[in-house]
Parts: sequence; structure tokens; C-alpha cells
Amino acid sequence: MTPAVLRYYLYKATRAVELYRPVMYLYFLSVGLSFTQLAFLEAAYNVTTVLAEVPTGYVGDRIGRRLSLVVGTGVIAATLAGIAFATTFPALLSLYVLWSVGYAFRSGSEDAWLYDSLTGEGEFAEVRGRGESVALAVGVGGAVVGGWLAGIGLTYPFLVAAVVTAVGAAVLLTVEEPADAPEFDPLTPRRAADAIRDALSDPRLRSFVPYYYVLFSAVTYLVFIFLQPRIEAVVATGPAAELVTLTGGVEPLLGWYYAGISLVGAALTGRAGWLREHVGVRTWFVAIPLVVAALLVGQWAIPLVALPAFLLVRGLSEATSVFAASYVNDRLVSVGRATTLSAMAMVSGLTVVPFQLAGGSLSDQFSPGVALAAAGVVLAAGSLAILAWRAPVPAETGAGTEAGDAPTQP
Repeated sequence: MTPAVLRYYLYKATRAVELYRPVMYLYFLSVGLSFTQLAFLEAAYNVTTVLAEVPTGYVGDRIGRRLSLVVGTGVIAATLAGIAFATTFPALLSLYVLWSVGYAFRSGSEDAWLYDSLTGEGEFAEVRGRGESVALAVGVGGAVVGGWLAGIGLTYPFLVAAVVTAVGAAVLLTVEEPADAPEFDPLTPRRAADAIRDALSDPRLRSFVPYYYVLFSAVTYLVFIFLQPRIEAVVATGPAAELVTLTGGVEPLLGWYYAGISLVGAALTGRAGWLREHVGVRTWFVAIPLVVAALLVGQWAIPLVALPAFLLVRGLSEATSVFAASYVNDRLVSVGRATTLSAMAMVSGLTVVPFQLAGGSLSDQFSPGVALAAAGVVLAAGSLAILAWRAPVPAETGAGTEAGDAPTQP
């Protein structure tokens, strides 16, 4: 193992220490934000991510991939520190926009930097895979530690994460970037629009895009937002209250819970090949949205169902994203593949905004449990409507292939 690769693993470890993740929404609610304001923060983040893609790509093209990662990581560290001291909605909104810009600087740079600067063609997959393993292990431990820190004070996970993230920026500065590294190829709005139009004109993707990138992705994103207050409400009274006693508080409980989410997601994505072979992509995409919808309605009808339901929903959504990327990739030629996938991510990032705002409004009027149940109903109704119109995934004739499939031609 070269010193440069070792530094890459260290950087991946610092990036995975998201100590604030299990309690961030509880913190925002604790400083007086409403659910609508909380949803607005997430909506602003998504819109900024799309808008910042081009200018940050342009800047990255000028300064190089490694420095782009350094800038993005430094911005994220400063934002996390700022959030720990922010107590008003305008302040948090400004920081959220800055947070999104930081991640935009890192978007697309990490893998390219690793390939061009640290490894070659034969080593990339191995180093990248080990890096993900490191990130997973650190992330699971970080969730537990973050919950423990939040039990002492809700600001502590943000402050410690800011320090660790800053260490990651310092690590990046110690790795040299080759002078002949290729330039960025940033996604422009025109290219994104062309890629989306081409995808929707392909009969094999026409219904898949709204089915997964719009409907399923938007609904499962709501679980990410409203999981924490929903779990807090469920464990406040009743049999689940014993869990709070066992773990020493709601915050430590959420730390362990998020560690469990990471492990379930890793288990399902790690078995993606087995699931593809034994379940089939078509069956998966027909069944999973309906299963997720049933779980979201069930957590409202029977509150205790929320504990296993959210574990499954988050894990299933991770595995579904793997199948979605594979399905779209299999139907694209190499030229333009990255552009199309980035464009699909932009579609998902923008279309989730109305769902976020509606979910925040319903949570303020009723509760997060009601908002998530309503999202489940929308997911079930929308999925059935799209299935009645056109199957998102054509009938399979073999392992992972459909009748008449061939790569999309330019």
C-alpha cells in the first residue's frame, strides 16, 4: 500500500464521520424550526445542488480535482461549525446553501482524482472498494458516537464532525496531483436537458424515469427527513419507551438505530447480485415501491411498526438505487453515460422539492407519521398508475436482460 493510497483511506474515514446525522433534524427542531421550515432547508439544499453543479465544475476545471476536493471539504467543515451556533431559520438557510455548494465541489471529483492521481486501471476497483469498506465501518461507529455526543449536547456532533472534516482537508493537501491530470467535463444545463430528453424518448426508460427518479426517490427522501421526529414520538410512550431507558436517552438510541440502518443497507446492497439473479430486476421494481408504501402506511396505523419499517425502507432504497443505476447504465452507450446519469440525479433533486414542502406542511398540521403515511399512499397510487400505463422494466427473458434490449444508440 502506497502512502498516497493510505492517505485516501484516511480521507474516506474522515468523510464518513457524520456524527450529526442521527440527530440533525432533532437539533433543528430544538432551536424552534417548524417542520415546514425544516423541509424548506432540504428543498433549498436540493435546488442549490443543481444550480451549483456548473459553476463549481468550472472552478474545479481551473484549480484541479484535488484542490476542488479541498475547497469542498473546507466549506463543509466551516458549515458544520456554523450550524452548531446557528439558532435562527435565516442563518440555517444560508448555511444549508453553503453546505450544498461544498458538496457540489466534491461531486464527481473524488473517483476521478483517485483514478488519475493514486491508482491505475487495474488498482482502482480494489482501492475504491476498500475505501468504501473503511467508510462503512467508520460510519457505523460514527453514528453510535454521534448519538452519545448528542445525549450530552445536540451541538457537539456538529462541532466534532467539523474538526474531523477539517482533518480530511488537511490530508488532501498532502497528496500531490499530477500535472497531466485530464480536465473536468462539467454538466451544463443544455447538456442536461438534452440527456433528459433522450432518456424520455427511449421507450425502455420513458416510464422508468418518473417511476424511480421522480416518485420513488422523492418519497424515500421524506423518510430521511422525518425519521428522527417520528422515532422520537414512537419511543416517547408505550413499550418502545424501554429502549430509551436501555440506551440512556433518545439521542443515543438514534445513534444505534442509524448504525443499524447502515448495516441493513450494506447487507442488501452487498447482496445485489444475488437479488438480481433470484428476484429479478422487473419483479423488484414492481414489488418494492408497493412494499415501501405499505410500510409507510403501517408505521402510522401501528406506531411500533415504525422501528423496523424505517430500517427496511432505508435499506431497500439503497438496494433499489443500485438496481436503478445498473438498469439505466445497461441501456446507454459509453459516450454520454455520465451526463445522462447526472441529469437523472438533477431530475430527482428538483422533483423532490414539492414532496418536501408538502411533507413539511402536513407534519405541522398533523404529525410526521401522517405525512409519511400520506407519502406512502401517493407512492402506491402513483406506482400503480405508471404500471397501468407502461411497465417501467420490460418483461425479462434472461438474467438481468429484457426482450429486444440493446444499448441506446446516439
